[in-house]
Amino acid sequence: MSSLVSKVNKKLETAFGGKVRAVLNDGCLYLTGELPDWDDVVRAGLMSVNKKKYTVVNDIVFTGGKKTEMSLPSVSGKILEGKTPDVLIIGGGVVGCAIARELTRYKLDVMLVEKEHDVALHASSRNDGMVHPGIDLHKGQLKKKYNDAGNRMYGALCMELEVPYRNTGQYLCFTDGLLKPAAIAFLLHCKLIGLPAQYINRKKLSEKEPNLSDKIKFALFFPAAGMVCPYGLTIAYAENAADNGAKIYLDTAALDIEVKDNKIESVLTNQGRVFPKLVINAAGVYSEEIAQLAKDRFFSIHPRRGTNIIFDKKASYAVRTIASPYEKLEAACAKKAHSKGGGIMHTVDDNLLVGPNAVEIFEKENFSTHRESIEAVLEKQRRIAPDLHERDIISYFTGIRAPTYEEDFIVSYGKWTKNIIHAAGIQSPGLTAAPAIARDVSKMASEFLNAGVNGQFNPVRKAIIRAAALPQEQRNELIKKDPDYGEIICRCEEISRGEVLAALRRSVPCDTTDGVKRRVRPGMGRCQGSFCGPRVAQIIAEEKKIPLIGVKKMSHNSGILLCDNKENV
Repeated sequence: MSSLVSKVNKKLETAFGGKVRAVLNDGCLYLTGELPDWDDVVRAGLMSVNKKKYTVVNDIVFTGGKKTEMSLPSVSGKILEGKTPDVLIIGGGVVGCAIARELTRYKLDVMLVEKEHDVALHASSRNDGMVHPGIDLHKGQLKKKYNDAGNRMYGALCMELEVPYRNTGQYLCFTDGLLKPAAIAFLLHCKLIGLPAQYINRKKLSEKEPNLSDKIKFALFFPAAGMVCPYGLTIAYAENAADNGAKIYLDTAALDIEVKDNKIESVLTNQGRVFPKLVINAAGVYSEEIAQLAKDRFFSIHPRRGTNIIFDKKASYAVRTIASPYEKLEAACAKKAHSKGGGIMHTVDDNLLVGPNAVEIFEKENFSTHRESIEAVLEKQRRIAPDLHERDIISYFTGIRAPTYEEDFIVSYGKWTKNIIHAAGIQSPGLTAAPAIARDVSKMASEFLNAGVNGQFNPVRKAIIRAAALPQEQRNELIKKDPDYGEIICRCEEISRGEVLAALRRSVPCDTTDGVKRRVRPGMGRCQGSFCGPRVAQIIAEEKKIPLIGVKKMSHNSGILLCDNKENV
C-alpha cells in the first residue's frame, strides 16, 4: 500500500507542486494542504480515487473563498428533550422520508428531523424529476444496483402513494450518423447488462417526436425512463410515514453528537437532546458533517450545482417524452472528470423542464442561478429541440447535488461507530434509487434493532383531490358537498380554495405559501403567483389564525408582507 500512496503523491506533486499530500490510514486516504482554486481541490480528490483500496477524505484547505456555515433554524426549544426513539433519521429529503416510511413497516419508534421548515427543500425539490433507466451506470456500482431496483418499484409505489408518474421512455439523440456503429455496439452492451433499449431510425423518431431537430440522424430509446414530481413524491413519503406513526420534526437541526465507546449516546438538536438507539444519516450535502459529528467520517462530499429551466405549458409540444443529446466527448473536451448531459423532460404537470448542467461549487447552500448557466443549458438542448425560446421560460432553479469523490452512493453501517447507518453521496440517480435504498436501509435497521413486523402498516396514502382533473359530473358533486372546491384561487393551474385548505390540513405541517405551492401548485403557472399569491397568503392566515403579516414564504425568516401598522393587518 505504501507504493500505492507514493504513486498518488507523485501525481499530486506533479499537479500541484508539493502543495498537497496524501496519507493512508485505516482504509481512508486523507488529503491535506492548501489550494486557492476550488476546481483544483476537487481535481485533487478525483485524481486520488482508488475504489478498490480506500475512500478519499479531502481535508485540503480552500483559500480562495470563504465557506459559508450551514444555515440553522431560527427557532429553539425543548420539545425533544429526553426523547428515546428507536431510530433517528437526520434529513428530510426523498431518501430520508422514504426511509421513514419504510421503517414504519416494523414495530419501531421512528423520528425524523429536518433543519428546514418543510421536507424536500434542497436537492429533492431542485432536480429534474427523471426516473432514470441507467444509461451511464456500470456493474459494481451501488448507483446501478439501486437505480435498477428503484426503477422497477416506481409504478407500484406511485399507485400506493397516489403520486403522478409517467413511464414515458427516453430518447438519446444522435446528430452524427457516423456514430451508428458505436450506438449499435452500445445496444449490445445494454443487452448484456439487462438494460432495455432499441434503435430508432429517423422516420420512426419523427412519428414519435415530430418537433425534434431535423439534424438528428437516429436515436436510442430506453423504455424504462419516466417522470415524477420529486417534491411531490417526497411529501407523499413523509405523509405516509407520519400516517403510520413516524414523528417528523421540522425546523430541527442536529447540532452535536455524543459518542462513547464507538456508540452514539445522544444527538443534540435545537429542540433538545435525543437519545436514539440507531441514527440514520440522510443529510444530503451535509452527510459528511453528520458523519464527522458521529466520529465516523470516512468519505467527503464535493457539492455540484445544476440549473434547470421550466417552460410555459404552451411550449410543451416541443417534446412529448424525454429527449437528451448524445455527448460522449463533452467531458474529455472540457477536461472534466464528470459532466451532466441533461435533457428535455415533458413533466407530469405538462411543462417542459430543461437541464441540468453541472458546476463544481464549494458552497453547499448557494442556490443562486447564473445567466451563463441558463444560456449554456439552452444552447446545449436546442441542438435537439430548436423550438426552445427564452420568451417561454416561466421559472428556473438551481440545486446542489452531493457526490463523493468515488462518484458512488454510500449505503452502509458505520465504519467505526456502531449504531449509525449512512445513506450518503446520494446524487443522480438518487431520486430513482430512493425506494430501493429505503427498503434496504429499513431492513438493516430492523435487523440491528431486532424489530418485528408492524401488522398495522398501511402503504396507501390518499392524495389531495385535484378538482380540475375530475370529470365534470364528479366535480359538480364535489362542489355541492364542499363549495370551497368551486372557488378558483389560481387561474393558471385551476386550483381551488378547497385544495389550498386541504394542503394546510395534512399530517406533515404546512403553513407557507411555498409549502402550499409544492403540494397543490398555486403559483406554478405563467404568472408565478402574481395573482393567486396574496389569496393563498390570506387563506393561510385565516386557517392558521395568524395575522397576514405573519404568513411566510418558505421559512421563519422569509416574510412576504411588510406593514408599518400591524394592528390593521
